[in-house]
Amino acid sequence: MKPSIMDLTKEELAQVVKPPFRAKQIFGWVYHHYVESFEEMANLPKALKEELSRDYVVNPLKIVNKEVSKDGTIKYLFELQDGKTVESVWLKMKDEEYDEEGKLLHEAKYSVCVSTQVGCKVGCSFCLTAKGGFTRDLTPGEIVAQVVSLKKDNNHAHNRVTNIVYMGMGEPLDNLENLAKAIEIFKDQDGLAISAKRQTVSTSGLSNKIVKLGEMNLGVHIAISLHAVDDELRTELIPMNKAHNIDSIIEAVKRYPIDTRKRVMFEYLVIKDKNDDLKSAKKLVKLLHGIKAKVNLIYFNPYPGTDYKRPSYEDMHRFQEYLTKHGVLCTIRDSKGIDISAACGQLKEKTNK
Repeated sequence: MKPSIMDLTKEELAQVVKPPFRAKQIFGWVYHHYVESFEEMANLPKALKEELSRDYVVNPLKIVNKEVSKDGTIKYLFELQDGKTVESVWLKMKDEEYDEEGKLLHEAKYSVCVSTQVGCKVGCSFCLTAKGGFTRDLTPGEIVAQVVSLKKDNNHAHNRVTNIVYMGMGEPLDNLENLAKAIEIFKDQDGLAISAKRQTVSTSGLSNKIVKLGEMNLGVHIAISLHAVDDELRTELIPMNKAHNIDSIIEAVKRYPIDTRKRVMFEYLVIKDKNDDLKSAKKLVKLLHGIKAKVNLIYFNPYPGTDYKRPSYEDMHRFQEYLTKHGVLCTIRDSKGIDISAACGQLKEKTNK
């Protein structure tokens, strides 16, 4: 398995290619023109192109399947060089807007949901990714290539705004070193120039790693997959809660450096008859007291073989109303791609790789 050129920061690339200004040129070809081979890099000397082709691949991923939802969500299945597969999702967050004369006011806004591991160690009972167990961490280049591939496939220019959410397959903080490097590569002004404030790391709550991520001061947002208000239910949903219980997560979040204009996102997967009652809403308000928080309620997305059920519209909105009335900013996440294999791991499950 050859390393990818996307595994390297621009500074590392400048150590590999001589003279160092070639690093900026290569970054331009990879991240601005989305080329797939060194041969396409027209302004590089032949010898350098041959050398790079011998030692590296450009894009380590290959699209092997994709499903398009009627709401514009696209779910991708990628094959890695070792034949393993991971998923990414292209999400349209906001439609383009035009004035009365048909002039474009705002371009459409997109987010990319990326994977950080093949499989996952966490083993959440509601998650399909967990069923396949853990295989390996993704390299920085395999993380970065997901965004490049999706932008290329959707003819999305490099300088158009994209948000990245590390919320696909795997636990991002279990692959912290490679994640941090991918974040830096995305931020590079000669590459995709995706600022840290447009990148969100979603974690199932590894409290010690939340602290470590905060100490790295990368400037990214954090989203906590809370899903329950007491340790008993949370341990049923997320077994590693035994090692990283709710109190330890709340403590770690309080230490995390937050931009003064931003909030900590708490993801709360709402499951019928499990955590959708007002008693849970009341406990959640108490739990988040003193934290500048935003709660994102998520409808459980059923998949074949699960015992968990989707909550009712009424219960979902009653829960939201209670939080809002008690001073907690709360939104209900739109269920996107519900007509395709939208839940993490569903598309992969079909191919069994």
